[in-house]
Amino acid sequence: MSITFEMYMNDYIQPMRDELTRLGITELRTPEDVEQAFNDMKGTALVVVNSVCGCAAGNARPGVARALQAGPKPDHLYTVFAGQDKEATAKAREYFAPYPPSSPSIALMKDGELVFFIERHEIEDRNAEQIGDKLAGAFEHYCK
Repeated sequence: MSITFEMYMNDYIQPMRDELTRLGITELRTPEDVEQAFNDMKGTALVVVNSVCGCAAGNARPGVARALQAGPKPDHLYTVFAGQDKEATAKAREYFAPYPPSSPSIALMKDGELVFFIERHEIEDRNAEQIGDKLAGAFEHYCK
């Protein structure tokens, strides 16, 4: 029995996908998924650019979970997976200008416009509590 690289990677990253989807976050796996979710967007939307990066994503995902347990929450919850769903991630990043590609990263959008963004360098060296508190503050400001 042989295992392909794709099979290996799917087995490796599935728990990382599940960590967000079990929070009710919808995966956007294709550019069409992103366009459908983002075009004519009404209300607020959290968009998590997930990644395998252990030094940042390992705290970003629990930070997102912490923020979602706090006060106000975005109307919509989405995620794309950098390095795995490459075309969907590239499409989502078109909406995050002027920020350069960054993964993991966390965007908050309101009526289709980017209003808050946490880049990878703001996630590195911070624990889940710090990330969650920063994100919860943005939810408090934009999602009431």
